[in-house]
Amino acid sequence: MIKLFSAKDKQEKEAAAKAAAGATGPKQSPGEIRLAKDISELTLAKTMAIEFPEGADKMLHFVITIKPDEGYYRGGKFVFDFNVPAVYPHEPPKVKCTQKIYHPNVDVEGNVCLNILREDWSPVLSISSCVYGLQFLFMDPNPDDPLNKEAARDLTETPRQFELNVRRAMQGGRVGGESYSDVTR
Repeated sequence: MIKLFSAKDKQEKEAAAKAAAGATGPKQSPGEIRLAKDISELTLAKTMAIEFPEGADKMLHFVITIKPDEGYYRGGKFVFDFNVPAVYPHEPPKVKCTQKIYHPNVDVEGNVCLNILREDWSPVLSISSCVYGLQFLFMDPNPDDPLNKEAARDLTETPRQFELNVRRAMQGGRVGGESYSDVTR
């Protein structure tokens, strides 16, 4: 039987030792190797793009852009910042939306409520799972597990008002006392 927790502990110790020694050599951690594999196998829809702001050799930080072509968020451009821990895949990536959006599952600070990024994470999941989970949140927002309770309530009780609020927010308007940036450009 493979002991996953001992493997995770070993990865954490290796990552800490590497950081303490200031090692920046070509040797990759097991997490970086797995991440490289996940990214090489990632097939993005035409509505998505990936970018490495620190260069392709710094894979632990990247950005995914999603431009929904259907649903409430059609016509918007949403950017998610991914920070992958050195012990990946034993811990999920940290994901934040870089814009303030009116969405039941994303709060105004950019925190994302997606179960596989929290309690349902498993090492068998991949970056692809995360990306498609985010895409799904735009196609089918989940009012039953909200970070933005006002948006969830509007979606459940007054779907037409929710749609109007999404449009107003996406165009840089105000909704519920919050100002939003134009994400339609």
